[in-house]
Amino acid sequence: MAKNSLINGSIWEQYSQKVQDRMNNPRYMGEITEEEAKARGGKLVVADFGAESCGDAVRLYWLIDPKTDRILDAKFKSFGCGTAIASSDTMAELCIGKTVDQAVKITNLDVEHAMRDNPDEPAVPPQKMHCSVMAYDVIKQAAANYKGVDPAHFEDEIIVCDCARVSLGTIKEVIRLNDLHTVEEITQYTKAGAFCKSCVRPGGHEEKDYYLVDILKQTREEMERERLQAQAEASAATSAKAGAEMSFEQLNLIGKFKAVEGVLDEDIRPMLQMDGGNLDVIDIRPADDGKTDIYIRYLGACSGCASGASGTLYAIENVLQENLSPNIRVMPI
Repeated sequence: MAKNSLINGSIWEQYSQKVQDRMNNPRYMGEITEEEAKARGGKLVVADFGAESCGDAVRLYWLIDPKTDRILDAKFKSFGCGTAIASSDTMAELCIGKTVDQAVKITNLDVEHAMRDNPDEPAVPPQKMHCSVMAYDVIKQAAANYKGVDPAHFEDEIIVCDCARVSLGTIKEVIRLNDLHTVEEITQYTKAGAFCKSCVRPGGHEEKDYYLVDILKQTREEMERERLQAQAEASAATSAKAGAEMSFEQLNLIGKFKAVEGVLDEDIRPMLQMDGGNLDVIDIRPADDGKTDIYIRYLGACSGCASGASGTLYAIENVLQENLSPNIRVMPI
């Protein structure tokens, strides 16, 4: 089928090649009959879901092994646009091999991601995202039919937009994934807020617990905090790397203090503390002979220990020389 037989011009380029292939040649379109299910030793489950907002509908067939709850096969019939066909075809494929409990965890974003050619490029235009939502909903209906429960039983997230059945988690992920800045963009990508508009902001015909304007604001604030945190961590890592590459003599006074304290905390203080002692670094000064003098004060039991001017002092000096610079000299005061 020629590209312009379904969609003309640049609009076609907004559909991934996978979507185009499944529009024209769906792999799982069809039905599973009771006779076929019996012959294959499985239980047939049939579920219907329709989107009143656009008139699209899908029927899903599952062939399930009743002993393991595993979906042996899946087929669908779609009464809708090409995107609905592609989404339903992808959804059916994702179900095969999973248990019913695993299948109900497939989200509309999983369906859309599976249709992408490139992980970073959406598979369909924003206004067609609702087709993958419909595929997501028919799975819940099929699982409910099999288990004899209400489809709401499987909702583990808060539904913000009842018209398009879009969850809080989906809205937040779409904002992050596509770097959205406006409610209109959220609607384009998810259809949330496209119909009755009660979920857009307070004041609609139905009071909601969550509104798109608030979700957008909070998510953008979270993204900004994360960006600043990542920036700070990257800067700290760069500074640490630069510091690690500099010699002890090249460090400024603060850098030298940090380096000395780090070695003392790691190799010296634990031993002193075992005997009830400790030490403070009082000052670090360059000497005329090219050495770096580090002035320390013993604390606790170390302050009155005879080895503080001999064995203990030499041990401290040797550790600092080995780890930082051979030009270090330790001076007790």
